[in-house]
Amino acid sequence: MNALMDISLEKKGESESDNKVEDYKKIKKVSLPLVGEQVKIRLFKNDFELVKKWLKDDIGKWFLLSSSSSRDKTIDQLVNNERNILGIITLSDNTPIGLMGFLDCDNVSHKAEMRKLIGETEHRGKGYAKEATSLWIKYGFGNLGLKKVYLHTIENSIRNITINKELGFEIEGVLRKECFVEGNYYDILRMSLIIE
Repeated sequence: MNALMDISLEKKGESESDNKVEDYKKIKKVSLPLVGEQVKIRLFKNDFELVKKWLKDDIGKWFLLSSSSSRDKTIDQLVNNERNILGIITLSDNTPIGLMGFLDCDNVSHKAEMRKLIGETEHRGKGYAKEATSLWIKYGFGNLGLKKVYLHTIENSIRNITINKELGFEIEGVLRKECFVEGNYYDILRMSLIIE
């Protein structure tokens, strides 16, 4: 919790994240697949079994956790909800390595919850999630008309929190003891990126 408070109380000044928000304001429509330097993102197709495998490991299980309770969403609920938009992260050779999602897309308030996962464990920690997240944000603002993208992250995921801040997300608050998972209560950090 102290690490979270240190991060949330950092002084806000002209920074890389401020510049990132300015970059997002200039976004025009982009076409799928989204192409970056290291990764691409295509829409979810017949990837059910692959995603099912990814969501079974210790990191992947958090992707399905409901932001409003300690109950997991099912994979069927994730895939079959028309308010959810899923993308598969691939390497440049089209090898699938992860999943991006906008959940509960709200066309009235122009907001959605973002989720990300590098499902193939050997590809974690290589910068793929950061690049994929940046591409996905551009898709959300440019194509879906979102004005706010928010996310929830577990208290001990400092690497994830740092990546989110570098991409322009700001901390909205800490939901104390929000989730009960495997016998433990966890604080959840809510972060958002807003285009005005």
